[in-house]
Amino acid sequence: MSQLPVTQLLPELCETLAESRRAVVAAPPGSGKTTLIPLELIRQPWLAGKKILMLEPRRLATRAAARRMAQLLGEPVGQQVGYQVRFEREISVDTRIEVVTEGILTRRLQQDPELQEIGLIIFDEFHERSLHADLALALCLDVMENLRDDLRLLVMSATLDTGAVADLLDGAPVIVGEGRSHPVELRYLERPAAADINHSVVRGVLRASAETTGDILVFLPGTAEIRRAEASLRQQLPAGVALFPLYGDLSRADQDAALTPQANGRRIVLATSIAETSLTIEGIGAVVDAGWSRRPRFDPNSGLSRLQTVRVSAASADQRAGRAGRLGPGVCYRLWTVAEQARLVPHQVPELLDADLAPLILELALWGVTAPEELRWLDQPPAGACAQARELLQRLDALDAQGRITTVGRRMAGLALHPRLAHLLLNADGQEEVALDLAGLLSERDILKRRQGISHSIDIEERLQRLAAWRQGRRNGDAEGLLDRSICHQVERAVKQWRRLLGPEKGCNKKHLSVGGLLSLAFPDRIAQRRPGSDSRYLLASGRALLVPEGDPLSRYEYLVVASLDAGRREGRAYLAAPITLDQIRSLQVRHIKTTHRVEWEAASQTVVAREEERLGNLLLSTRPLVQVDPEESSQAMLAGIRQMGLAALPWSDQLRQWRQRVMSTQLWLEETTWPDLSDAALLETLEEWLAPWLNGISRREHLKQLELDTILNSRLSWEQQQQLERLAPASLVMPSGSRRKLTYQAGEPPVLAVKLQELFGLRQTPTVCQGAVNVMLHLLSPAQRPIQVTQDLAGFWERTYAEVKKELKGRYPKHYWPDDPYSAAPTARVRPGKKA
Repeated sequence: MSQLPVTQLLPELCETLAESRRAVVAAPPGSGKTTLIPLELIRQPWLAGKKILMLEPRRLATRAAARRMAQLLGEPVGQQVGYQVRFEREISVDTRIEVVTEGILTRRLQQDPELQEIGLIIFDEFHERSLHADLALALCLDVMENLRDDLRLLVMSATLDTGAVADLLDGAPVIVGEGRSHPVELRYLERPAAADINHSVVRGVLRASAETTGDILVFLPGTAEIRRAEASLRQQLPAGVALFPLYGDLSRADQDAALTPQANGRRIVLATSIAETSLTIEGIGAVVDAGWSRRPRFDPNSGLSRLQTVRVSAASADQRAGRAGRLGPGVCYRLWTVAEQARLVPHQVPELLDADLAPLILELALWGVTAPEELRWLDQPPAGACAQARELLQRLDALDAQGRITTVGRRMAGLALHPRLAHLLLNADGQEEVALDLAGLLSERDILKRRQGISHSIDIEERLQRLAAWRQGRRNGDAEGLLDRSICHQVERAVKQWRRLLGPEKGCNKKHLSVGGLLSLAFPDRIAQRRPGSDSRYLLASGRALLVPEGDPLSRYEYLVVASLDAGRREGRAYLAAPITLDQIRSLQVRHIKTTHRVEWEAASQTVVAREEERLGNLLLSTRPLVQVDPEESSQAMLAGIRQMGLAALPWSDQLRQWRQRVMSTQLWLEETTWPDLSDAALLETLEEWLAPWLNGISRREHLKQLELDTILNSRLSWEQQQQLERLAPASLVMPSGSRRKLTYQAGEPPVLAVKLQELFGLRQTPTVCQGAVNVMLHLLSPAQRPIQVTQDLAGFWERTYAEVKKELKGRYPKHYWPDDPYSAAPTARVRPGKKA
């Protein structure tokens, strides 16, 4: 072990921690930092008999690191080196190095902020940037600044932005170590892989097994892909090749089997990203990397997380490839192209920026911090996710209105599980056993195995029944062999721990809540209501759309409580749920159910609808018509309907439309702001001002016909403006023939006068409006009322065009009057002057 690269930096590290008490180590996987550094530092005199607490991001890595250090000391785990993970503790009075998961440190800090027995805290594999690691680091920095100026801190990572971490640690020295790895040949695909991950992985493994001789490590996104690949490969690999899955929820024995080389034969390990760093997997000579990982992404708008299968980062891809170079030159088969490699992001987004922050906000409140800004972070927790978490915790009675922790919140934090489930356990009076089982089932992976061609109901009550049958050893509870007994054991261990923390049952719950009723204590925002006319689509109280698997037995219920779901892009997908009755919803959510009067426009019936509504968030629980309606509310709803339908819904006449255009034209010509703006936009914007007073008793579109719209709009003009309008923009003009002809107005354009040209004989100048400022646009008509000329220059027409028009039309209309001199001719509306038309 003295040949491991990390030994070269140990003297510098020991001296740095002695002087500055803070340091950052960046060394690649395989350098020995996880095991050799703690063993060296524990001997340093500046520790003065205190312990080292080393944090690992994963349980599997925690156990493996402790075992390896104990092995190097020639001792069993639990003497000088021990570890603690959830449900497991191998620590004695002789233990000097404790390896724990990050959540364990948070609990210890909350119980003993000074950590008097601890002299050094090591954050290993900090580049994974788990939520617990960021929180624990923020709390440790707070302790070092305010309680323990002698506490030392070391952050270690395989790949990390060391500058940012060093700055956070007040300029801590950065010590960079070398790795011990052999060259790894990278082999890429020539073209992008097929969409089916399983297909490309199986082909990659078969290729690697044919081209290499050592054991093979395969990286896949999650356990579902591992199971599919395992099933496919068993049918195609030759005898003597052993397949081992490796993921966090495996039993300890199965994990050890995957980590230990075979005495005879070849081994293929199918792993999630858990195998990227921390773990030493002996015997690996080739890596097959699918290039994907599965990460939860939290949406603060919906309050839901969505599992996403995303491309690995360039850093993660390098760590995975490095696994092939531990023993000698290796090969990494990357199931993507060189071009896709160039597009990989450098590092994965820290969990803090994508996670449900309710547990973090509760921990901060327990620490005495109401705003994350009070602590120091490598990345500040997002404000939106913090606000959503705070709102949920207040609804669960964990925080008060100022964001301070309540007595209930302290009890919830002490249970060390998600605040939702903690609230369930603390409020299940008399039904604690069912609540404990529900919390256990929701905290672990599904106890029912997923198999191709078999779809399980989302009903969580079925899991409760199967769990009870497993406890009683009844085989008929699992006739299909679908029960994952290792997960059942994990559920049972969790239940026992929480039962011990809860204490004895409080007594009988007179309400006798259903499973759905109990779940609503934890998930009040996930009460779902079936959409009308649908068998599979629901709406959550939070407002999110939800899809229940088609044909699932629960789809016959109107109301569900959805405990496990994927938020999805457009609508969520339910995984575990239970039915609940409307009566139980009303009983359990009485504080959050609002009864309101709603008066609104209904587009379908084109009428104002008034009703009393009972709502839980976005769910409409009941409705009934309102007998008495406030006239003002009805008027406002009617105005909303008019805005929706547009001004065309009002009873316009042709004469009124022209009046409106005359007013708008006058306003433009005079450039005065005292005239009312009658444009569509202005009228719609000011409906309350000019139309609302006339809407008494009007609640339907058909009622609008009763309005005297000309009177309503005329009242917008003063008496002086009405008189001025007749002078400046008259509705008609008297022709030289003595007849009166209408003007057609369009705001912004000259008014149009359509008239037979015989009626204008003797008229030398174009008629005008607006006190002579605007020439009308003449549409000169033939005897057949067809336009023969459009002009604003009547004199020019007589002089330049009339002769040609006369020549052309005289033969067509010989009975009509076609004088040679239009200036001296008598105007007429008849065929000829003095004769009837």
